[in-house]
Amino acid sequence: MKAASLNDVKKELQSLDPKELAEICVALARYKKDNKEYLDFLLFEAHNTQAYITRLKEQIDEDFILMRGQGNLYYTKKSLRKVLRYINKYCKYMGEKTATIDLLIYFCVKLKRSGIPFYDSKLIVNMYEQQLKKIHTLISSLHEDLQMDYAAELAKIED
Repeated sequence: MKAASLNDVKKELQSLDPKELAEICVALARYKKDNKEYLDFLLFEAHNTQAYITRLKEQIDEDFILMRGQGNLYYTKKSLRKVLRYINKYCKYMGEKTATIDLLIYFCVKLKRSGIPFYDSKLIVNMYEQQLKKIHTLISSLHEDLQMDYAAELAKIED
């Protein structure tokens, strides 16, 4: 079965009354956890993305605290991938390049300062370097003034 185009869906949604639209949103939220999380972001968090970023950084801090107890780099790698998965998911919700850069730089700084011997694992080193490449790519797509600010931040962690 072929799904309708986004334009057709938009036209149909505009023709619905608010009660029907609310029912559709609730049905979508009930259908999948990601839909519910995205709807939660749009309704309650989208107006204050800075506070949302702060909460995400606090969650990253908690995850890094939990990782300290893991002696095995295999499980540490899995935990780091989990953190990156939700960073990417929530950055997709926000849709702001600057927020993505902030969170990825924060992740890299936390990894370097965590005391995790990640240079002993080639996979974790590759993961770290991949995030640095991603940050560089995002920075290059920003306005020149922002590029300068973020380039200075990035230089601090690349030393």
